Amino acid sequence: MKKNTKKKSPQKLKQVEQNYIKKEKDVFMKLGSKLKAYFFTGILVTAPVAMTFYLAYKLIVWVDVLVNKMLPPKFLPDTYLPFTIPGLGFIVLIGLLIVIGMFATGFLGKFFLKLGEWIVYKLPFISSVYSLFKQVFSTFLSNKNNAFNKVVMLEYPRKGIWILGLVSTETGGEIQEKLPEPMLNVFIPTTPNPTSGFLIFVPKKDVIEVDISVEDAIKFVISGGIVNPEDEQKKE
Repeated sequence: MKKNTKKKSPQKLKQVEQNYIKKEKDVFMKLGSKLKAYFFTGILVTAPVAMTFYLAYKLIVWVDVLVNKMLPPKFLPDTYLPFTIPGLGFIVLIGLLIVIGMFATGFLGKFFLKLGEWIVYKLPFISSVYSLFKQVFSTFLSNKNNAFNKVVMLEYPRKGIWILGLVSTETGGEIQEKLPEPMLNVFIPTTPNPTSGFLIFVPKKDVIEVDISVEDAIKFVISGGIVNPEDEQKKE
């Protein structure tokens, strides 16, 4: 029997080669897309944890350095130990604040506190700064009242454009007397730093209350709209 020695034409060989190259490219493209997805998933998983621990570490180191400068060398464990104890300054600071708080709630503490405030309020510029910081910290650290009680949506800076706002309280005093209708004090936080922003007075009828927590609203602002408040509620 005669063997079939018919050779493939150059055109067919070229077609087979192109098909092989195409399949090879598809395999590498699929592999590349998977590796890319794995890479971004790795960032998504590790970045928040790494950044949280890094910031906590930096805060602890900063407090340690600050406390070590304030304490006499004979009270520092580093003087007697061949190694440093990270976080010791942080523990000392917490203990010191607790002791100060205990002293401030007593009779003598209240007396010296009032005396110190009386002296501070007599100073022209420092009194204004002290009063501002005292009000801010009293509001944020108070257990009885929340700094912001609800989240609202309002049209700002013009009709048709909506923005999230945090209601602190109803407008009162002389400001409300000068205005024609009941108003709300609304803080507008900025992205990505919600601690900065601006205060506006908005008519009650012009706001729409949103059924999300203040914490979720702040996360939404920090993320620039990426972290949806509904997604946070589903996690819970």
